[in-house]
Amino acid sequence: MTDAPASSRDIRAAVEARLAKRHRAERRFRAYGLGAIGLALVFLVLLLGSIVLQAAGAFTAHRLTLPVEIERAAVDPRGDMSEASLRRGSYNTVIQQALREQFPSVSDASALRELFGLYSAVNAARLLNQVVDDPDLVGERIEFAMPLSDDADLYLKGATVDETRRPGSAPITIAIEDGAARIEGEAPVFAAFLDAMDAVVRERVAAARERAEAARAAASGAATRDEAAAARAEAERSAALADRLEARLGADPVTLGPGTPSLFVAAADGVVAIERIAADGRSAVGTPVIAPQATGRMDDWTLWELETPPSARRISDRQIVWTRALEERGFVQNAFNTTLFTHADSREPELAGVLGAMIGSMLTMLVTMALAVPIGVGAAVYLEEFAPKNRITGIIEVNINNLAAVPSIVFGLLGLAVFINFFGLPRSAPLVGGMVLALMTLPTVIISSRAALKAVPPSIREAALGVGASKTQAVFGHVIPLAAPGMLTGSIIGLAQALGETAPLLMIGMVAFIADPPTVGPAGFTEPATVMPVQIFLWSGAAERAFEARTAAAILVLLALMVIFNAAAIWLRRRFERRW
Repeated sequence: MTDAPASSRDIRAAVEARLAKRHRAERRFRAYGLGAIGLALVFLVLLLGSIVLQAAGAFTAHRLTLPVEIERAAVDPRGDMSEASLRRGSYNTVIQQALREQFPSVSDASALRELFGLYSAVNAARLLNQVVDDPDLVGERIEFAMPLSDDADLYLKGATVDETRRPGSAPITIAIEDGAARIEGEAPVFAAFLDAMDAVVRERVAAARERAEAARAAASGAATRDEAAAARAEAERSAALADRLEARLGADPVTLGPGTPSLFVAAADGVVAIERIAADGRSAVGTPVIAPQATGRMDDWTLWELETPPSARRISDRQIVWTRALEERGFVQNAFNTTLFTHADSREPELAGVLGAMIGSMLTMLVTMALAVPIGVGAAVYLEEFAPKNRITGIIEVNINNLAAVPSIVFGLLGLAVFINFFGLPRSAPLVGGMVLALMTLPTVIISSRAALKAVPPSIREAALGVGASKTQAVFGHVIPLAAPGMLTGSIIGLAQALGETAPLLMIGMVAFIADPPTVGPAGFTEPATVMPVQIFLWSGAAERAFEARTAAAILVLLALMVIFNAAAIWLRRRFERRW
């Protein structure tokens, strides 16, 4: 009799142990779920954070504003002030003259090419349009603003050149004769720069010697003659480089070149580019980039070092000096980059924008929506409500489900073969792009619409039929209004997916460079255009570094459009959703 309580206690303990184990398993499952969500959020934040950081530079741009004299002789070659004459004017010459007024000492051809490289000549077309719209500007002096070149813009943002400025450590004397400047210091004012250069050279010598030794070791242990010959050649090259670098250490004077840091002396509102420095660091010889306003003894001066060598950057020493001078004079300002949203694509990064791609995406999505939504919803209604359940409809349903998993580039090949090659529709047109994306989106719309129709309770149909409504009246008057939220949600999600597609549009030629945005209207559907994903693809492969930030900015714009689409889907579902 005493065993019964013990047995019940054992059973209770076993039950409690199993419950505790189950609760631990549930807590672990919840922890795993929270961990997965947290990990996903971390990756999402990292992704968006990296894109935002990379795109930050594209949302601001430095603009150059110059006082431009609209000389009639330059802009009105016929002298009759007609529109045809004004359009034949030399507006680039007008801008160049305004820039030369800021640096009158620049005269040789190579320096002028560098000076005019601070802006894109395409800006002359904007000045032309401005004068044609208002001929009264001829003979006037106006303020003309234009984007600074992408290389100068990146330099001012600190993205391409490492530089330091420090006050002169001792008084110097500047003398200019025959276009050359000689600088004498009362102390070794350039000694620190020379020491830093020597340290860098010694590091490069040591690295070259190590490569030579490693190559010799590889040659001795090579398995074939060809490998041994290649290793010996590498050893000889590395040793020769080390010898050349080592020879620089004892040079007097020290010559600065494309592979060394650049050095300037800024004094008396002028800048001298140093070319040679005496080994003792007390004197130097250079060329005035901006002629100093005075010569002689200077107590207040600045030593300006560009640590990034000229061979490692696209902007030259003189362009850097002129850009800083224009900024100090108030002609260069950093502001919000409206060009990114008001211009179409351009070969010049500072003039490139997403307007053309956004209009192309809008026109393409209008065609996609006009074709995919009515056809997809109609097919779903027929298959779900009216089609007989037989082998033929079964095959159709299976193929619709299979089409939803077909790679998108296959639809591009279909569009190329049918719409362009067979029907002869224009390449790179929103009409063709929309038709291709409609084919790709149809399975998604049909499947989501059928799911929404299935979600409507059968009692709704039975009640409508029970009060005498026909099959068509029951479907269109009762079932479809209740399924509309799900249909709209699926359709918008399918369109959002189509908005981000690139591969099918590449196949129909929408990868072409389009400098002008398509017309917003019926004619725009057949004009050459591009879309946001293709624009991102084109910019990502561009050579200029400034396109990197613009690529990230375009990605943010595309993500914003997709968020708007999905937000609309959520709002429509909550707005029209009914619960039973």
